[in-house]
Amino acid sequence: MRILLINPNTTAAVTEQAAAHVRRLIPAEIVPATGRFGARYIASRAAAAIAGHAALDALAAHVAGCDAVYLACFGDPGLLALKEVSPVPVVGMAEGALHLACTRGRRIGIVTGGVLWQPMLTEFVAMLGLSERLAGIRTVAPTGGEIARDPDAALDRLAAACRDCAEIDGADVVILGGAALAGLAERVQPRVTVPVICSVEAGARAVVAAAGLAGARPVCPATDSVGLSEELARILRAEG
Repeated sequence: MRILLINPNTTAAVTEQAAAHVRRLIPAEIVPATGRFGARYIASRAAAAIAGHAALDALAAHVAGCDAVYLACFGDPGLLALKEVSPVPVVGMAEGALHLACTRGRRIGIVTGGVLWQPMLTEFVAMLGLSERLAGIRTVAPTGGEIARDPDAALDRLAAACRDCAEIDGADVVILGGAALAGLAERVQPRVTVPVICSVEAGARAVVAAAGLAGARPVCPATDSVGLSEELARILRAEG
């Protein structure tokens, strides 16, 4: 099994961190792809919009020979567009984590880095039709990129935010979200009274379950374009 792992941030170290974590979890060949352009780490709507294009660009360049695609960026920029054009199943990190959380508890809390993610994730949860299951979203001041550089410094804040989700918001399961936070859920868990889900792990297991499934893709009209990579332009022209 070959899984294309797309990190639409442009920080290769985060891609490798997530890929290394996923390799320890699932029996698959992981093909990592880092965004060719855009923000070093997504922490705003503008950066997320650019990341959707970067994710499509990475898909077009690297999907050949893969059995599934893992959009390894919490918030899943470009997820629906990827599903629309990909020849194989696509699973987003936030998508996979939220669906797993729904099996673990009734009310879901989310904790991530970067204060601007709160409204963006609220909208994403609504897009999945899960707003009624959402207890609350807590963000910590360091962005995911800053947490990746010094995870130990963020542990106390992340644990406190997870506790607030449980004790104040009423969550009975909490997602610790972000590629840069891979492996931190198990370090935070002893300080929190409800289950804490690692979004990287949840998404990885969801993509394995989806790999090889024949899903119906929307029929997209052939679209001419200007200025895109040749691989992406070919996909939009419906040439494969």
